[in-house]
Amino acid sequence: MNVASIALSTHSGAHADAPLHYDPAGSPIDAVALEPYLGPCRLVDARGAGDVVGADLVETHWSPGVTRMLFRTFNRFPMNSWPASFTAMSAPAIRALGAHGVVLVGIDSPSIDPETSKTMDAHLSVPRDMRILEGLVLDHVPPGDYELIALPLPLTGLDASPVRAVLRELE
Repeated sequence: MNVASIALSTHSGAHADAPLHYDPAGSPIDAVALEPYLGPCRLVDARGAGDVVGADLVETHWSPGVTRMLFRTFNRFPMNSWPASFTAMSAPAIRALGAHGVVLVGIDSPSIDPETSKTMDAHLSVPRDMRILEGLVLDHVPPGDYELIALPLPLTGLDASPVRAVLRELE
C-alpha cells in the first residue's frame, strides 16, 4: 500500500483564484459556484502581446456568446522554473471582458498581474461574478473554441485551489 502526502501553495500550478485572494471580504474557494469553471470557452493566442494582454486583443477575439476566455502567452510553459518575466492581463482587458459578460478569464502565466505589481490592478478590476484561472498549460492547444473543465477543490476558507484543467473539442 502507498500513502503519500503533499505540501504546496494553493496558487501552485494551474489554479483558480477565489475572490478572497484579492478582496478581504471576498468568498473563499469553497463558497464559489462551479458553473464558471465548466462550459464552452475560447482560447486566444496572445503570444507576442508584450508585457500585458490589452483590451484590443479581447475586442478582436470576443464574439457574442463567448463567456469564458483563455489566453496563451508562452511559446512553451516553464515547467521547471519560475519565469523571470511573463505576460499579464491589463486592467482595461479585464474590464472589457466584464463588459461582455465573460464569467471566467484564464491565462497560462502565473498571475493575471505582473510579478512586480504592488497594486494588483488586474485582480482588482475583476467583476464580482468573474472567476480567474492562472498557470494553465496550453502548449499544444491551437486557438479556438473548446469545452473547459477546471473545477477547484472545495478547500474550506482558502484563497485559491489547484485545478486539473481540461479542454475538450466541441462537437
